[in-house]
This record gives sequence, C-alpha cells and structure tokens, in this order.
Amino acid sequence: MTATLETQQTGLVTALNRQQANALIAYLNYKKYHWLTFGPLFRDIHLLFEEQGGEVFAMIDELAERSLMIDGSPVADPAEYIPTATVTPSAGKLSVREMIAEAIATHELIIAEMHKDADAAATAGDIGTADLYTRLVQVHQKHRWFLKEILKKGDGLTS
Repeated sequence: MTATLETQQTGLVTALNRQQANALIAYLNYKKYHWLTFGPLFRDIHLLFEEQGGEVFAMIDELAERSLMIDGSPVADPAEYIPTATVTPSAGKLSVREMIAEAIATHELIIAEMHKDADAAATAGDIGTADLYTRLVQVHQKHRWFLKEILKKGDGLTS
C-alpha cells in the first residue's frame, strides 16, 4: 500500500470511528430524553425518542464492522468514545423543547459530517463506506424531519 493509500485508509477509519462514537453519544442522549420527557405530548415524544434512539444504536455496530471490513480497528474501549466523538453528551435538566432542539442539532452535525465522510470515501474509491454513509444519513435526515415537525407549529405543547 502506498503512502497516499495508507493516508486515505487512516482517514476513512478515523471518520468511521468518529461516527461510531457519535452514534453512541447520540443514543445515550436519546435515552436521557426518553426517560426525562414530560408534558401533554409525553407518550408520543417518549416513544419517538425510544424509536429513534434504537435506530441510532443499530448504527454503532454497522460503523464498527465497516472499520473492520476495511482493515481498520473500531473504537472498542468505552473511555475512547467521548474524546473520539464530535457529538456533545447532553448535560443538565432540559425542557422538552430543549431536548428536541438538542437532538436536531446533533442530527445536523452528523448529517454534515457524513456528507463529507461519504465524499472522502468515494474519492478514495471505497464505495462500500460511501454507501454506508449514504444510507445512514437518510435515517438521520428522517429523524431530524420528525423532530423539526414537533417544533414547527409553535403551539406551546413542547414547553
């Protein structure tokens, strides 16, 4: 493997590790939101956070296994997740509106990064990794859409 290919390979694995860590932090944030949801839309938002969190959780394994498929090494030590992630762990007591807004911001960050990561993978000739990002970004876009719709009406129900 030439130096250029090794550099591309390292970059692809680094990006996969970042997205794997992002998925875990996003999942943990979703669990927080799920547990701490309250108010008149409790049932719907509680269930939505559980559903979306489960879909994000499934991404962790896909991203880790993709690293292995391209001869990389996934994030494996729990202590490595927070420093590897660009998603910030949720902190403090939040209103339902703040939880939803924080989840939207997380999706926007991941979507933007996955677009760049997919481009880098395609440029490196790794269509498998590019395809993985293309598929996963659509899930994040759908989650963002559902969350944005809750806040769109401004009816005061999400406090």
